[in-house]
Amino acid sequence: ASAASAPSGGLIRSADRRGILMGLLTAGAAVVVGSVIGNRGQGTGAQDVEATGNTVNATITVQGMRFVPDTVDVTPGDRLVITLDNTADQVHDLVLATGQSTGRVAAGAKGTLDAGIVSGPVEGWCSIAGHRAQGMVFHVTAGGVGAGTHQHGGGQSRRTGSGKDAVPDYSAHLPADFKAFEAALPAAPSSPDGGPMTHRHTFTVTEQVMQVGGGVTQRRMTFNGQVPGPVLRGKVGDTFEITLVNDGTMSHSIDFHAGITPPDEAMRSINPGESLVYTFTAQHSGIWLYHCSTSPMSLHLAAGMHGAVIIDPPGLPAVDREYAIVASEVYLGPEGGEPNTDKIAAKTPDLMTFNGVAFQYHQQPLKARVGERVRFWVMAAGPSLPTSFHAVGLQFDQVFFEGAWTLGGPSQIGAAWSGGSQALGLHPAQGGFVECVASEPGHYVFVSHSFADMEKGAHGVLEVTA
Repeated sequence: ASAASAPSGGLIRSADRRGILMGLLTAGAAVVVGSVIGNRGQGTGAQDVEATGNTVNATITVQGMRFVPDTVDVTPGDRLVITLDNTADQVHDLVLATGQSTGRVAAGAKGTLDAGIVSGPVEGWCSIAGHRAQGMVFHVTAGGVGAGTHQHGGGQSRRTGSGKDAVPDYSAHLPADFKAFEAALPAAPSSPDGGPMTHRHTFTVTEQVMQVGGGVTQRRMTFNGQVPGPVLRGKVGDTFEITLVNDGTMSHSIDFHAGITPPDEAMRSINPGESLVYTFTAQHSGIWLYHCSTSPMSLHLAAGMHGAVIIDPPGLPAVDREYAIVASEVYLGPEGGEPNTDKIAAKTPDLMTFNGVAFQYHQQPLKARVGERVRFWVMAAGPSLPTSFHAVGLQFDQVFFEGAWTLGGPSQIGAAWSGGSQALGLHPAQGGFVECVASEPGHYVFVSHSFADMEKGAHGVLEVTA
């Protein structure tokens, strides 16, 4: 696969997924204490203290999802200046509970904060979404006393964000001007000679507040401003050339399950303002997940950074209508805010969605006519929970699961015993398609047959007319 050149400065970046599986590079750290004259002024702590005239200059680095060292001890009255040397492969920052911050620091760069005169212990953390929950916390102790006894300690919660989490109203209507995600799927494009072709797309990463259903908005991480990201479609042998552009505020990346390629370069995290080119050739048919692979992956996926690539099985028959359904979870933080990382870790979602918004196809049904053959391509994006796709009042007579026909198909599997199917069960990152034909008009509800998930939003309507 082709990819953008490695960043300058000699820093070797590796994909977060690979790093989780293979281990993280270690980085050194140094804490240098100097003695200079300081002024008494606004500082860090619970009470006024006499300035000692000493300044503690602390340099910390990043190892995986940890600050190294993660503690600095000062004498009450010292001035503290912290330099964050970002030795990791993605953007980080350091924020103290008292408000001082390094600002966002790109991989390979440095940032400094002046904590002022320290009068007591203080907690700090990386404020990038999900990083605090992954362990990026920092402690300023004063004379050996930790922040557990200090009112400015910032508490022990390691979740992302602050404020009260939004509570969904499962009966709430989406806004009148809301437009449901386009589930209708066009046929795979073909080259003039019928041979393999190259698909070129640009995926621009942005972070924006969007509807998620239940009367709630959240700050979503998106490919091309949508959740899920664009559905790509091709045929076995086609090449896909994807330019990833990071217009977000933190590091991001992409991992296409449809391609077989070393993750080192193609799946590396890139800083805001950077781009890379990810190229792969589709060797196998199926519906394949793609997603951001920057740590913490569970948060980036839950925030919306996922999508599907459909590679048609050779000889796939045309049908009257095709729809793409990507199932995923939403873990609500504050209204308009970022996901709750504690809920993500516990796998306790507030909403379950088809194509990014709970209940959207209940309010804006998908369409078909009596006698039309409808194919549903379904992908379980997770990040952590399965789905069981079922259409109330219908049965499936064609089932394609994870690259193979399990019912129907060219060999007419199951025909000899009049076989049928009632649900397509998918674990995270699994996918397939099912087909059905409605013989009468009606409103056929499609759901995840895990009913708790259905009641949280994995629920839509296929409106069939004469």
